[in-house]
Amino acid sequence: PPQYDPNRAVVPSPTQVQEIRTAGDDAFLVVSDLMSGSGLRNGEALAVNINNIVADDVYRVTEQVNMTTKDYAPLKHRKEGDYRDVPLPSRTRLSIEWYADKYGTVDGYLLRHPRDLGKPYPYHLLQNQWQRVVKQSDDVDIPEGMVLYGLRHFFASNCLSHNIPITDVAEWMGHKSIDITFKIYRHLMPGSIAHAAQILGLDLAA
Repeated sequence: PPQYDPNRAVVPSPTQVQEIRTAGDDAFLVVSDLMSGSGLRNGEALAVNINNIVADDVYRVTEQVNMTTKDYAPLKHRKEGDYRDVPLPSRTRLSIEWYADKYGTVDGYLLRHPRDLGKPYPYHLLQNQWQRVVKQSDDVDIPEGMVLYGLRHFFASNCLSHNIPITDVAEWMGHKSIDITFKIYRHLMPGSIAHAAQILGLDLAA
């Protein structure tokens, strides 16, 4: 059987996500909403561009901020020019539009280096914010062992708990194969086996 580690993904609750997203500054809020609402990776959220809202409910992920080069780069497992379209919940879209209206954009990009608007928002500033949020754990309810990536885990959990096919979730999250999605999130779908057993049992009992 496929192997998976049920302790790998620490998933916050909706209430915890609400507390976490508002525990940092405005840039942290936008990143949090993109990760928890649309399943973006950290670097993809840092490259958020208002021009990538291709419909009221669709965001087009086209690039990421590379942790090593600190510049924009193609998506993970993708060639330059490749993209993926992901769901854009209304709260996430409103966060993007609100931030753009408040701070403006540079070529459509929302998040920029605070000391050099010609550069992308750096990873270390995002991580520093997360560490500050964790230190405020007396004021913010954070699940034990959660990392910032847990906001992306929330997106997957939210999809799967609402019976969205795992094939769609894998595509939206940009996984190289559905096996990766299954290994990480199989433990979030325990009810699917019990539900299948009930359905299959109907005809067997007839």
